[in-house]
Amino acid sequence: QLPSGMRVASQYTPDETVTVGVWIDAGSRFETKENNGTAHFLEHMAFKGTKRRSRIQLEQEIENMGGHLNAYTSREQTVYYAKCFKSDLRNGVDILADILQHSTLDQGHLDFERGVILREMEEVEKTTEEVIFDRLHLTAFHDSPLGYTILGPVENIQSITQEHLREYVKENYLAERIVVAAAGPVDHGELVRNSEELFSHFRAGHGKRKEEKPAFYGAELLYRSQEEGSLAHFAVGYEGVPWTHPDSLTFMVIQSIIGNYKKNEGLVPAKLSSNRLTNSVANLGPGAESFSAFNTCYKDTGLFGFYGESDEATLDGYLDELLFAVSNLAFSVTEEEVERGKRQLKTTLFGSLDSTTAIAEDIGRQLLVYGRRIPLAELLNIEEVKRVARERLFDKDVAVTALGPLSRMPPLVELRRRTAARRL
Repeated sequence: QLPSGMRVASQYTPDETVTVGVWIDAGSRFETKENNGTAHFLEHMAFKGTKRRSRIQLEQEIENMGGHLNAYTSREQTVYYAKCFKSDLRNGVDILADILQHSTLDQGHLDFERGVILREMEEVEKTTEEVIFDRLHLTAFHDSPLGYTILGPVENIQSITQEHLREYVKENYLAERIVVAAAGPVDHGELVRNSEELFSHFRAGHGKRKEEKPAFYGAELLYRSQEEGSLAHFAVGYEGVPWTHPDSLTFMVIQSIIGNYKKNEGLVPAKLSSNRLTNSVANLGPGAESFSAFNTCYKDTGLFGFYGESDEATLDGYLDELLFAVSNLAFSVTEEEVERGKRQLKTTLFGSLDSTTAIAEDIGRQLLVYGRRIPLAELLNIEEVKRVARERLFDKDVAVTALGPLSRMPPLVELRRRTAARRL
């Protein structure tokens, strides 16, 4: 940790390239209704030129290094990272420090990017799964900033000013909310020296920001359409737990146990799968298209549930099977299912760390949410699936969003009743 409060972490890997990035504890949830969309807009403006480098110079410098610069914004984090050769590490840190501390936020670029973001919004609106998850957050968290979309509403995108962007940076880009993380052939001492020297403009904060835990609502938001032959898309969300909650790892295993399914895919035919839910869904007939369990953690809450697609005729029976699979975990999950869930979770966690970018991502995210890097051994002593399912998923409120032909969609009160269903 640097004197300013900024943290620097790295993992040595024997590669030729290095990924270095800045993970910031700032995203759309720290916005207001008036400035929602600012965090994402800033990400677009970062590569448009600084006091030392014009946009063209910045692009040429990255190109000449054979490097790659990228950024993304989520609800709670904003990330900027560079991938370059090991000999260019200092240069990579310098570019990141420059775009984060000295962006010009030029008015011409600002107006141009409005159009870019509005087009991006049109693309997002075409991706049904993204639309459903945005609406699910709105349903579950209502007026809390966690219910806002990351891109923000059209009227905000059209009215965001340089002042909004500067104010957001001043409020949120504080040294103690920033982690510089790197993976690859990195000399940690050198990374610390470079970070301390080049990120010197980030000021220390003024105490903790006010954060209220958003209330979770059992509610529904349905968008009915009757296009011939179209599928119904739906998501059902339960209140999950924060990153740092002792049950968060159990939720990861539960997500693995529920698993996912896509019609006519997979090595083993679905009707022979050892996953009970996949069996039941395959036996519903061809109308059940796909499902996948999700588990999203935030600082003080979470969303757990499943997303699925089916034809209209199968919808009611499909929802019944999925809700029963979740409620049944409270009573009849087997040792074999828990073990399989744990193995699949291990595979996912280990398998995803296959590049310097993925490792740097893992370091940055874990330091922001846990304050340290969690050894994988801690993730694996899980015998508590039944307890967590009983306490947090059985007979609980659910948030529901759906889109498409929904004439067979059971009402919310019926779906709520099914969260406590038992079968003989």
